Amino acid sequence: MPFSIIIRDRSDYLFYLALAMLPVDGTVIGVYMPFWTPISPWLFLLYAAVNWRSALPDSLMIDSSGDDSDTAESIKDTGANAIPDMILNAWFRLRRMADRNPAPTAAAIIIIGCSCMGWATTGIHPAQALNSLLAIAAAVSCALSLRIAIQRKRLPWRPMINILLAVYWLAFAVGVIQRVAVSLDITVIRDYFSHLMSREYITADSKWGGNRPQFLFAEPSYIGMHLFGVLLPLYWLLRRRAPDLAYNLAALIITFAVGAVVMGAGTRIVLDSLVALMLVIVMSTAWRQRDAMKRGLLRLSGTVALGFLAVALNSRLSSIASNGAAGDGSFFARIWQSLGVLCGMAQHPVNLLFGFGAGNLSDATHLGAETAVHALRSWGFDPTKADQWYARISPDSMFTMSAYTSFLGEFGVIGLAALVALIIERITHAHAWNKTTVCWLLLVAYLYVQFEGYAFYAIPLLLCGCGKQPRLD
Repeated sequence: MPFSIIIRDRSDYLFYLALAMLPVDGTVIGVYMPFWTPISPWLFLLYAAVNWRSALPDSLMIDSSGDDSDTAESIKDTGANAIPDMILNAWFRLRRMADRNPAPTAAAIIIIGCSCMGWATTGIHPAQALNSLLAIAAAVSCALSLRIAIQRKRLPWRPMINILLAVYWLAFAVGVIQRVAVSLDITVIRDYFSHLMSREYITADSKWGGNRPQFLFAEPSYIGMHLFGVLLPLYWLLRRRAPDLAYNLAALIITFAVGAVVMGAGTRIVLDSLVALMLVIVMSTAWRQRDAMKRGLLRLSGTVALGFLAVALNSRLSSIASNGAAGDGSFFARIWQSLGVLCGMAQHPVNLLFGFGAGNLSDATHLGAETAVHALRSWGFDPTKADQWYARISPDSMFTMSAYTSFLGEFGVIGLAALVALIIERITHAHAWNKTTVCWLLLVAYLYVQFEGYAFYAIPLLLCGCGKQPRLD
């Protein structure tokens, strides 16, 4: 393939570099955010910023003829002639974009408006607000970058998929090396990765639960986020259009998932694999055909049996099954970290609707702490750790480990409803409702539950994948 087709201009190196850095989200060289240090989101943001003109539809480009020039001239006639042309053109394009893309524009206005309402009632923590808004901007930029590279510049898919295959196989190889280092107690390798990773899991005395392969991820629990939030949807997209690439993706997903379980990387990959397997069975079964339906039900039954076996063999899952939420400290912590925010919202109806504003989750937690502790005690749980955590958290240290809670706490019921409505509208607008899309949407919803707030790429890829698909070169 000619190099000029793979690279349209020098900025495309940023895009390919962002793809290559997808599995590298836990190293000290990344940009810190609570519980991960990703690189790719910021490269996508930079790529979208450099190519902002390419993100606009053709209809937004002002030319010298037609309605566009007439409209632009009418703006000048109303007194805008004193405004520099660059500002005028930017305003015109933004206005046309809002006219032609009302749903995204409305969602953005609603979310920003909700945040402003929260700031007005609670105050603002500038650094935390900026961090929260940048996270949203980075997510949007991921979708825009895919649109720019694939739909506007028509960069071919095959090099992109090959890059992803290479870097995720590399990440798996890193995990194998880490497992060998743990098993043989190779100090040099342990020390190297303990210094490379922002939160390391490879040393025996790691406070996060040591002696585990981490790959290049911020946590071992993020394995499923990548396998089933990035690679599996790509397999679904390519299984008929590029069977060879789909086969390679399937081999990578299966090897990575089975290998992670065998190497004892964590508990969540077991659950994630079971959920993903069930959705794959549902998606691939022709339920209207009697024989296919029987095979599908048999496979689902086998997956359920595997689930019971996993609970029996895995100590953490067994503890949760026997003792409920209190059976696992990590699982229990995710409950009370969110409970403080939710209780704070429940006590303030205005903030329940509009949120507390971007960066203000600590304020919501402090307001709801007493109620949350009382609720935990009334449910039969020991609230001591939760009470201590509520008392010491600050805007700098606050996190919920839940994308749903964080978004709800910052932008309220109205903001969350606007986001959900936007996703549904985008899929509907693309006429993309089918069994695969429904299974994909359910998988994304699960990932944001299971992988806290860090299934970053799942929604952008969903929105891009449900749109117009280019030819594979």
